[in-house]
Amino acid sequence: MRIEEPAASALLAEATEAVARPEYDRSGLVAGIVHVGVGGFHRAHQALVIDRLLRQGLAREYAICGVGLLPGDQRMRDVLTEQGGLYTLVEKHPDGRRDARVIGSIIDYLYAPDNPEAVLERLAHPDTKIISLTVTEGGYNISPVTGDFDLSTPAVVADLAPDAVPQTTFGLITEALRRRRDRGTGPVTIMSCDNIQGNGHVARDAYTTFARAKDPELAEWIAAEVRFPNSMVDRITPVTTDTDRAEIAEQFGVRDGWPVVAEPFFQWVLEDHFAAGRPEYDRGEVQLVEDVEPYELMKLRLLNASHQGIAYFGHLAGYTYAHEAAQDPVFATFLLNYMNTEAIPTLRPVPGIDLDDYTKTLIERFSNAEVKDTVARLAAESSDRIPKWLVPVIKANLESGGPVRLSAAIVASWARYAEGVDEKGEPITVVDRLADQLTAAARTQREDKTAFIADRELFGDLIDDERFVAAYTEALDSLIDNGAHATLERLITTG
Repeated sequence: MRIEEPAASALLAEATEAVARPEYDRSGLVAGIVHVGVGGFHRAHQALVIDRLLRQGLAREYAICGVGLLPGDQRMRDVLTEQGGLYTLVEKHPDGRRDARVIGSIIDYLYAPDNPEAVLERLAHPDTKIISLTVTEGGYNISPVTGDFDLSTPAVVADLAPDAVPQTTFGLITEALRRRRDRGTGPVTIMSCDNIQGNGHVARDAYTTFARAKDPELAEWIAAEVRFPNSMVDRITPVTTDTDRAEIAEQFGVRDGWPVVAEPFFQWVLEDHFAAGRPEYDRGEVQLVEDVEPYELMKLRLLNASHQGIAYFGHLAGYTYAHEAAQDPVFATFLLNYMNTEAIPTLRPVPGIDLDDYTKTLIERFSNAEVKDTVARLAAESSDRIPKWLVPVIKANLESGGPVRLSAAIVASWARYAEGVDEKGEPITVVDRLADQLTAAARTQREDKTAFIADRELFGDLIDDERFVAAYTEALDSLIDNGAHATLERLITTG
């Protein structure tokens, strides 16, 4: 895709005065950022930041070229091509107010299966300074048990073969880095924006391990020259629905094939550690820091883990949307109790953040009925989330002697949900790369109470800890016998 101004103009042809337009000249923009995994979150977050800067006359050499690798990315390619790279971002306020702006920071899009060579050359191009990633928690191919990059994955094995045409992010980026080294183009920054603790460290380990298996000398160059900053990103961005499209067309006159809706809250904390320059991110409301870890642990263990607390209990209790559950006093009390008694004690002080205020703000954000974030979205891909967001809280408290009753109950709610049948006997669609494995284990837990947590790749040695197992089985028994809502009531009224 290249910018096609007629297509871009068509998107805005009937837009109302309320829509903020990208009034900067897009024709002279340079794609200094290549972003892999252009979805709703990227377009509501990182692409928004570049648009903010462009509106200030900044970052003209840091526009974005998107890259898609998965079959589902073909639709993004088609929509962005048709719309000249433009799309609408609508922020939904709790009082019903809507703020709409058309984002113009994405100026190109490449679908790797169509033309891997074009992607390689874009990644290796001298204009490219940053390669950013939103490839989900599972996109780094890391074993949850060993914490190491898995070299045995079939796609990775295929990309490691001599003369292979790269298909994975690891193969594509590593080959592009080889070209940059050999051509003297110089290193880039690989910037992970996924919800993983130490996401920069995880990305560095993944890419250097792959490169070491492919070309040890190249791996040494990457380790020495390429930068992998850590970051913490935060904005609730639900899946776009047909209702969203219709409302945006009616209220703002924009007929957008794939708009994005998001909550008003925005946070991006970024380690200032770049190899070849960066945009003036701080002018775009990004917090540049030396140490991201306190912020990322705060977000992962409070917001993300609490989302898991809503997801399974909420679905089992009959809720469709996250705000419905968060507005239920029983759910709100449970989440606050989890955050205050189990999660916060595992955190370091967070500079500039009052954690008590932060937790209350989270309940307010979860309760925003305008966002309509579904519990189904929050419950998806749990095998990539629970081990990274909640299990560390449990392990830290087991080591310190702290409480684990509420976090164990969240794990139990996942196990009950994974049975694939709700409390009314209706089927649950378990969306997870390990769905078959999880459901098979969950459906044996009426006879073997610890069957679900016996998976050491997901839970490590938690099954060996009597205190955790007792809390887990107590919650699981209650979920089976009494249901989700009654279980939560019991959890918040007993010590």
